[in-house]
Amino acid sequence: MAEVILKNVNKIYDKNVHAIKDANLEIKDREFLVLVGPSGCGKSTLLRMIAGLEEITSGEIIIDGKVVNDLSPKDRDISMVFQNYALYPHMSVYENMAFGLRIRKFPKDEIDRRVKDAAEILGITQLLDRKPRALSGGQRQRVALGRAIVRKPKVFLFDEPLSNLDAKLRVHMRTEISKLHHRLQTTMIYVTHDQVEAMTMGDRIAVLKDGVIQQHDTPMNLYNDPKNIFVAGFIGSPAMNFLEAKCEISKLKFADITLELSGRVNREEVVVGIRPEHFIIDGEMPHFRAKIDVVEPMGNEIFLYFTIADKTMVARVPSQSDFKVGDIAPFRIDVGNIKLFDRETGERISL
Repeated sequence: MAEVILKNVNKIYDKNVHAIKDANLEIKDREFLVLVGPSGCGKSTLLRMIAGLEEITSGEIIIDGKVVNDLSPKDRDISMVFQNYALYPHMSVYENMAFGLRIRKFPKDEIDRRVKDAAEILGITQLLDRKPRALSGGQRQRVALGRAIVRKPKVFLFDEPLSNLDAKLRVHMRTEISKLHHRLQTTMIYVTHDQVEAMTMGDRIAVLKDGVIQQHDTPMNLYNDPKNIFVAGFIGSPAMNFLEAKCEISKLKFADITLELSGRVNREEVVVGIRPEHFIIDGEMPHFRAKIDVVEPMGNEIFLYFTIADKTMVARVPSQSDFKVGDIAPFRIDVGNIKLFDRETGERISL
């Protein structure tokens, strides 16, 4: 168990590719932190630098109070679970899980105890004699987790470990990893491009874009109080709706819609962000009416797609709503929950 601190960490590749830019982050002891962002944003690079698989260009990485910049991966007391599982195909499950301990010359009885304990935790005791080729994707992932667990490291690192699984198994495995964190009470850093994974698993989330940590906070704080357009649009499914609007003191105008704001805005032009659930069906006091273009029943809710000012919008409404394509729906906007952003910088504007 350990705290991980990044201080002004940079990674510059040849030809001046600045992959990570002044990353500052503090991962608390026993915390589950998720690094999330689109492909190419630098999240895996950042994880690999913590692991020691990539050299840092400048800055400091501190694990359990010790600067580890010059330490090899094996000396950092971390375990890493990879996207492709990285299992040895010629070894049994038992041998795969025991391999790292044998390399470190652990006593045979200690190896046996740790492997069997980890197998019991993960529910794979009956698989210990099998080879990886005889396992399903989910079982291979459990073996990869078991190989990390037996080490009893200070920090677990996960690099998109569920991306090769089908949707149903991915949901199941993310709950298993969350339960594993609760049971082991160990610091975990988890990389994913899937913001649903991030929202459901992390104690805190760090959102990256182009090598820069845009914001790090609890899942709900990121959802409710994004600091810029990128975070607002990346966190949440379906994504936040965005429209360009004009401000007149405390009035917000877009298309033929006028909203009264609770405070003054010192900008003439802004971008307004509206979460899908903040378009509310209201036949008595609607702000506007719109023709429904697409209806997506999701079981416990329905997504309605419509157009405002040539922009496609999506509303999240209760499953009891009985709208069909072509219907005209009355919408009220929950004004208290809209977000305003600077049109030039994308930064959030406070009311």
